Amino acid sequence: MTKKKILLNAFNMNCIGHINHGLWTHPRDNSTEYKTLEYWTELAQLLERGLFDGLFIADITGVYDVYQNSVDVTLKESIQLPVNDPLMLLSAMAAVTKNLGFGLTANLTYEAPYLFARRMSTLDHLSRGRVGWNIVTGYLDSAAKAIGLSEQVEHDRRYDQADEYLEVLYKLWEGSWEDDAVINDRQQRIYAQPEKVHKVRHKGEFYQVEGYHLCEPSPQRTPVLFQAGTSDRGLQFAGRHAECVFISGQNKVATREQVDKVRASAKAAGRNPEDIKVFMGLNVIVGATEELARAKHREYLEYASAEAGVAHFAASTGIDFAEYTLDEPIQYVKSNAIQSATKSLKNNDWTRRKLLDQHALGGRYFTLVGSPEQVADELESWIAETGLDGFNLTRTVTPESYADFIDVVIPELQRRGSYKTAYDSGTLREKLFREGPRLPASHAGTGYRHAGK
Repeated sequence: MTKKKILLNAFNMNCIGHINHGLWTHPRDNSTEYKTLEYWTELAQLLERGLFDGLFIADITGVYDVYQNSVDVTLKESIQLPVNDPLMLLSAMAAVTKNLGFGLTANLTYEAPYLFARRMSTLDHLSRGRVGWNIVTGYLDSAAKAIGLSEQVEHDRRYDQADEYLEVLYKLWEGSWEDDAVINDRQQRIYAQPEKVHKVRHKGEFYQVEGYHLCEPSPQRTPVLFQAGTSDRGLQFAGRHAECVFISGQNKVATREQVDKVRASAKAAGRNPEDIKVFMGLNVIVGATEELARAKHREYLEYASAEAGVAHFAASTGIDFAEYTLDEPIQYVKSNAIQSATKSLKNNDWTRRKLLDQHALGGRYFTLVGSPEQVADELESWIAETGLDGFNLTRTVTPESYADFIDVVIPELQRRGSYKTAYDSGTLREKLFREGPRLPASHAGTGYRHAGK
């Protein structure tokens, strides 16, 4: 029986401190160079050498100002602040790679769909179809206020808006230009046939759009759609739209439950449950031997900032943990923040001391520490026991953590038949799903093809 091939994204962000906070102070870390093109082009080339499926770039609109009701810790430890635009990075990285995909995060709440559609189509053209979009709706009050709103839109209401946003995008990406609209005929002086380019007319609750999509059809038309919401409303949205879902898991049993819920959401939307690839965020610290790996882990812990990790988590929950003493039970508070983050606090059995322990490496992702063989064993076990398709491998010390994984774990996985030895041809969608470059027939977006007629 052929083994299931593990999918891998590198998880990063156009900033200094992403998930594992404080490690920017490590002498071998170069994350403060994030402002340079070389930082990103060299990372892209490294990941392509390791045959990574993609570089998944997170983003945030707003700042983390819940902890201590200020941005002091956020600024001192550079907790995703400053943060630069992730979409600007793609052209440079696409120019130095041929196969690496790019999952780009963009917040739909604060950007008009008409212009966003052009931006993503442009990037899909320039990368020859290697673009994915991580759909987020935002959860920070600081972002809402910076944009001009009095407060963040209610959680489920944001998804109502997102559904309509996607409807507008599908009309633009899938329906405005027919496949054979462009003939590029110099003799007839016809580049595009007017009768095959259609005006989109959308009048909805959130958006009013009348216009032609500004771009001719790109290789994928609609970029590969990523999403990370695991609330009930988020799962409903994922079932209809997502092609790849990103989850956070702490143990295999709970992760299996999450994966099953994602698959069920696709089935409820009339799709094949396997049409969604599920990725879990993961830290890996590997050494030639287990002893060397654990020594490296201890070294990283010396530079990590648990407090910065807790400050980040505070913004995710909307709860100021600094108001509690070390051993005082933290009270659950319903908010419009990330529901999966607040869910773990509902039992009121968490304390600030417990949170600091959980964030010892600066973040709270599950961490594998061991030899290449031990790491490979665990990766295969997670795939087999949870139904996951792959992992978003986050950075600890940059670029060391990726280089270590590529140099010793990838060859071990390849030896076992659990990881590809070469890229498939085609677009990002073709590489991930081994089908065509466009949305499959069962996807909701295909219902808007040529809808402008």
